[in-house]
Amino acid sequence: MRLDHISYACTASELPDVVQRIGADLGASFRDGGRHPQFGTRNFILPLANGSYIEVVSALDHPAADKAPFGRAVSKFAQDGGGWMSWVVSADDIAPIEERLGRQATPGHRIRPDGVRLEWKQIGLLNTMEDPQLPFFVQWLSDPSQHPSSGATDITVARIEISGDAATVNPWIDGSFMDVMDGVYVEWVDAEDPGVVAVAFNTPNGIVRID
Repeated sequence: MRLDHISYACTASELPDVVQRIGADLGASFRDGGRHPQFGTRNFILPLANGSYIEVVSALDHPAADKAPFGRAVSKFAQDGGGWMSWVVSADDIAPIEERLGRQATPGHRIRPDGVRLEWKQIGLLNTMEDPQLPFFVQWLSDPSQHPSSGATDITVARIEISGDAATVNPWIDGSFMDVMDGVYVEWVDAEDPGVVAVAFNTPNGIVRID
């Protein structure tokens, strides 16, 4: 398992400004990731050099956003003020996680503006909604060359600040959080609510922290 991406949620009306602001802060441009039809959401993607990426996501005015857990999570988080919603861990085989959690992963897909269809399975989102310090898990089913980190910038994640504690996260990952971070430093901080508080990035212009 490894760090796959970090999601930043906002409302649909805020999406252009958030994408512009974070892109300007990092000195890079996001690309349109397309829509998640069964979740009622859409996203913009910034590929990172360490095989991960940033996702800025918003809920659409669509019935799926009220029914699908991911759509509900994005909508609620955005309405509560938005910001870093979750960190996501990828697995080559999600079956052991399904067995450990006692339920099946949910299939997902989106079609990029260039027509490429991306497919994956995800699990653990409901737990993340209950305790946002916990990541959820994905297994990509598409061609690895089409992973959202392809065409990466030279920006990497330096540090993730998470309100929580390793003693809670480690059993959830069924190991040590350090084993999935691939050199990314995790700083456990105290905040009013659990979850990702801020992310610091290595950029050509130095460290940039985005909260």
